[in-house]
Amino acid sequence: MPACTDMSLLGINETAKTVLVTGSAGFIGYHLCKLLLRNGFRVVGYDAVTDYYDVNLKHRRTAMLLQSEGFAFHQKRLEDEAALTGVMESTRPDFIIHLAAQAGVRHSIDQPRSYLDSNIVGTFNIIEAARHFGCEHLLLASTSSVYGANEEMPYHESQKCDTQMSFYAATKKANEAMSHSYAHLFGIPTTCFRFFTVYGPWGRPDMALFKFTKAILNNESIDVYNHGDMCRDFTYVDDLVEGIRLLMDAVPANAGEGNQAARTPVDSPVAPWRVVNIGNSTSVPLMDFIAAIEDAAGRQARKNFLPMQPGDVPATWADAGILQSLTGYAPKTDVREGVARFVKWYRDYYSI
Repeated sequence: MPACTDMSLLGINETAKTVLVTGSAGFIGYHLCKLLLRNGFRVVGYDAVTDYYDVNLKHRRTAMLLQSEGFAFHQKRLEDEAALTGVMESTRPDFIIHLAAQAGVRHSIDQPRSYLDSNIVGTFNIIEAARHFGCEHLLLASTSSVYGANEEMPYHESQKCDTQMSFYAATKKANEAMSHSYAHLFGIPTTCFRFFTVYGPWGRPDMALFKFTKAILNNESIDVYNHGDMCRDFTYVDDLVEGIRLLMDAVPANAGEGNQAARTPVDSPVAPWRVVNIGNSTSVPLMDFIAAIEDAAGRQARKNFLPMQPGDVPATWADAGILQSLTGYAPKTDVREGVARFVKWYRDYYSI
């Protein structure tokens, strides 16, 4: 049988816009790619599939995405400038969503160079690619960790962020500054979104929800830092990626240009650039979060209460007003509902 060249017969919209998603095999990247495919975009995934955690999870996520005719995947490193250039030349994406990064606050204490390579060099290559090839909108993942030692809650994008508590957070703050300079110099419309403690099915094994669920179901003890006196703005992954999708359409403009109604008080005065929090706007005590896991698992946790870990902060809490003003959307999933969905996924995936 001859090869089918009629894209419409494959269910692909030839006029669909193309989105390059770096970190597509990751937790957030996988969920974002699924949403974009459902919304009719062509999606180009780009991921190094490093062994920071179980690569089987990354391979499973990618395999599921590849079931869609609208998804293409490139297993390459962002630090490889030639490889990235080749993908950009062949795909010419309309949007670039940069999620790929070496994640983890604690790991950055032990392996800081991997953060320099991935988060600084890799991000530089992405914004250089956006400069040379152009795109309608460049969106980059930042983190609530950039707020560092700030104690004023909830965190608002207008706050100064000069006191990062980990090298991971420092690299993300550097990414924001790098992208702003390129937005100013080369007119690249850019949004940096700061997300807050994302959780949900297909999450990373190094994250608290995954580790706590695994330990509780195996009747093992869990480590509870700062003696449980911590709070987090837990953001369900479906809410996060919906926010990213909607921000794609909220393209920032220079002052005096474009739709001024779409400008926010924290837009740059000299560049088509902004930073936006994506959070649930609720700060949940850690012990309430653990209680939600216990309820979903049907078991009580054995708890080891320990001091605060280096690089960590006692609380996070997002002011997501800018997100809502730009998109009309506000994350809303209750933490107990989101945790229950994760625990169900975990039991199903590991056949427990």
